[in-house]
Amino acid sequence: MRDYKVKTIRALDRGLEVLAHLHQARAASLHDLFLATGLPKATLTRLIVTLEKRGMVWQRLADGAYMASHTLKPRAPQLSDENYLVEVASPVMERLCRKVNWPSVLAVPRLDCMEVIETNRPKSYFSYVQVGPIGFRINMLRSATGRAYIAFCSESERQAMLLRLAASNDPGNFMARQPAMVERLLGETRRLGYGHRTPDFGGHFDQTRREWNDDRDSIAVPIWAGEEVIASVNLTWMHTVATVPQMVKAHLAQLTAAAREISMRFVAT
Repeated sequence: MRDYKVKTIRALDRGLEVLAHLHQARAASLHDLFLATGLPKATLTRLIVTLEKRGMVWQRLADGAYMASHTLKPRAPQLSDENYLVEVASPVMERLCRKVNWPSVLAVPRLDCMEVIETNRPKSYFSYVQVGPIGFRINMLRSATGRAYIAFCSESERQAMLLRLAASNDPGNFMARQPAMVERLLGETRRLGYGHRTPDFGGHFDQTRREWNDDRDSIAVPIWAGEEVIASVNLTWMHTVATVPQMVKAHLAQLTAAAREISMRFVAT
């Protein structure tokens, strides 16, 4: 490269420094960026806002961490790219909670459970409702989120998952050893188009509602990438406020529309 006798653009250099750190760290708070760069927080805030408006940086809802956008990567996101799924889902989930007030989680499958990868709880009017944080394990067959996934995934994936659950030593997976009950519940989920909690499920992976009761209820719908289910998104509320049929009537259409928008944004790249 030629040795140009000109000064560099300091603001641009600072912005690139922030972007480089986000790529390296994968996620960082404003304080993390302050410690890494030494730049004043007011300056960092202006840089972040500028980068965000250009689509180069986005902010995760669950913890407010800043992340570099996947649009800057040289390859197209893959179906297994969970960070990109969170990136496209976060703004949709934020709009959803402004419409319905109650919080939601976005979850993806693991070998024997669902795992929370994003939540809009901090943005919810009812933010005191303690939905599972990032990394929280959700029971596959007894939760709304799990049932919304396993009912709509491919037959081969479902059968492999059920075999793992049936062989599990976790008390909460007992239903997997009752195939007739499982088929009935999953058939009901497919007929309704959404998952809801089993009556004995109070939020604890293994214990019954009698042993552990979070006083909540949930409905959930799948998120698709083409013909493949990749995740599910739920809506959670205090069960003393409304019944499942009441929440379905009031908010299922909005939840389904949010899931559809997430799907469209994910496969659009």
